[in-house]
Amino acid sequence: MSKIPKRLLLLVILIGATAAQPTHAAEERRRLTVDDLSAVKQVSVPQISPDGNWVAYAITEVDVKADTHRSDIWLTRWDGSETAQLTATLQSEHSPRWSPDGKQLAFLSPGTDPEAVDQLWLVDPSGGEPERVTSLPNGVTDFDWAPDSRRLVLISAVEPEGSGAESTPGPIVIDRLLFKRDGYGYLGKARSRLHLLDLADRSVSLLTDGPHDEIMPSFSPDGKRIAYVTKLGEDPDRHENWDILTIAPKRGARPKRVTEGDRMECDPVWGWSWGSNPAWSPDSRRIACIQGGAPELSWFSLQQVAIFSAKGGRGKLPTATLDRNTTRPQFSNDGSRVFFILEDDQSAVLASIATDGSGLQRLTLPGRTVSAYDVGPDGKIAVLSSTSESPPEISALEDGKLRPLTRANAELLASVQMSKAEAVSYPGADGTELHGLLMKPPGFREGVRYPTVLRLHGGPVAQWQHAFDFSWQVIAAQGYVVFGPNPRGSSGRGEAFQKVIFGDWGNADVPDVLAAADHLVAIGIADEKRLGVGGWSSGSMLTNYTIASDTRFRAATSGAGVSNMLAGFGTDEWWQDWEAELGLPWETPENWLRVSYPFLHADRIETPTLFLCGAEDHNVPVIHSEQMYMALKRLGVPTQLIVYPGQSHGISRPSFQRDVLRRYLAWYDQWLR
Repeated sequence: MSKIPKRLLLLVILIGATAAQPTHAAEERRRLTVDDLSAVKQVSVPQISPDGNWVAYAITEVDVKADTHRSDIWLTRWDGSETAQLTATLQSEHSPRWSPDGKQLAFLSPGTDPEAVDQLWLVDPSGGEPERVTSLPNGVTDFDWAPDSRRLVLISAVEPEGSGAESTPGPIVIDRLLFKRDGYGYLGKARSRLHLLDLADRSVSLLTDGPHDEIMPSFSPDGKRIAYVTKLGEDPDRHENWDILTIAPKRGARPKRVTEGDRMECDPVWGWSWGSNPAWSPDSRRIACIQGGAPELSWFSLQQVAIFSAKGGRGKLPTATLDRNTTRPQFSNDGSRVFFILEDDQSAVLASIATDGSGLQRLTLPGRTVSAYDVGPDGKIAVLSSTSESPPEISALEDGKLRPLTRANAELLASVQMSKAEAVSYPGADGTELHGLLMKPPGFREGVRYPTVLRLHGGPVAQWQHAFDFSWQVIAAQGYVVFGPNPRGSSGRGEAFQKVIFGDWGNADVPDVLAAADHLVAIGIADEKRLGVGGWSSGSMLTNYTIASDTRFRAATSGAGVSNMLAGFGTDEWWQDWEAELGLPWETPENWLRVSYPFLHADRIETPTLFLCGAEDHNVPVIHSEQMYMALKRLGVPTQLIVYPGQSHGISRPSFQRDVLRRYLAWYDQWLR
């Protein structure tokens, strides 16, 4: 691609003119409001063109009138001289990927029908209208190009023969262990399968027919094999050992298992959600992926880069000595090194290491969070990263420095005051050194004690890090100090630190949260009579534990958190993890009762608490919030329950997202002002 099509030239000029406008002086910037959430633009994973001259990506924006998110495909020249919007429709176009010859971009979109599912589309990046190339009944969820640029491997769900769509929905028949999933609801008989699309005649051939969903496809550089991830065995629902298989790209080919062992050989809990499909070496002889730890440790084990021979066998772990979680492996162009994202203490950096585990290099500085990257020709690397005061944007990594390539949020950042999170260390009750991030409100004055809100992260194995969080910003903008502790059980500080709370919730993490409150009071920042706490998911669970253990907090917000574990058995999608951590309820009832502490000791709670949840949450079903709400209501503790219809574990509807934040602020204002 050498030039931008004429129909986009005016847009390029306007973008350049906007970027050239002087920014507001700091004192002229206004304070952030909840409505500004609709102005935040989300930039997707970068994709460098095969010639290295362009970067493709998607930008997601809020359509306030339609109350939905929409995304479009954009292009930026590597030198930053040109930026163009390649698609602009009322629907969403996303997941752009270059053909190996650089002549086309493939992407996913439902097209003009709002009820349709995503299909595969192609567009000439130098001009022309997008063209839909698939019409699969269940759409396309993932894809990868063959190196010849004439074929693509697709992931699409296939219904069993004889199970066509019914005009009137009948009863839901459930006969498998894993029968529901958040965002999908009850699972039917369909399974995700690999398909091969031939662009010459637009024919689509089914390649696989395994016992479980087949996901995360990746063509080998020589075009002879396709790697993918699935679970094997007579009943794959009974285990969490995901394996890599490869198959020749032709009908009737037999798949070959690459990975061996009893570990989670390719862990989609991290790999799939982080977009980390199996990565081939340039010579097609090795495959890199993310390997989980021992299944009995569930999510408390480390996630490590693993390299396997494409012929099969046990993998090697070049990052094993780091004692940190690693994600998104990608081989260097000469195959001698592996790039990956290294989660370290309150940051996530891009790093690389030799395939034998030597020569670790941290390529970006701490103090920010790298969430995605792409390696192009001639050593070019594009990085998607954010800081506590700026949303994710794409930059070129050059000589250890980041040169901005996108400025999707420049207008918002120039008009509002953003606060910066500061790293804080504080002692735990037992002397353990603990870390957290402190965000002060605009205009903060030393010597003044502020109403302070502790925000507890989800996970449970996760961490607060130097990344943009709008909820923190808008709470701080209303005059609150915000603190995010990383108590024991958090990631970023090694496996021993994060597995302390395995099967023993509350005994280490709750005292660490209370120690954070003690520290903020001791250093003269927090007003001990105006302390609030809150979190979502596992952060909500820890919130419930905290207020059932200590009465110092004057307000709490608890979003979609577990409380009565016995109510969760069979009603959520995590039965394997609970069994690994707690055993079976009828065999070890004492474990299940112990971790149900917040509900069984609700009579110890005095903190006014706001509960929030999605009505269709299969991750942490609404029953947990309902029971906690009923307990506090019955006990006469001020409480309220907010249920968002049509929403799952993550609230996705823009108006509901704003409503959550408004209710946070109103609740904290009511009890902490």
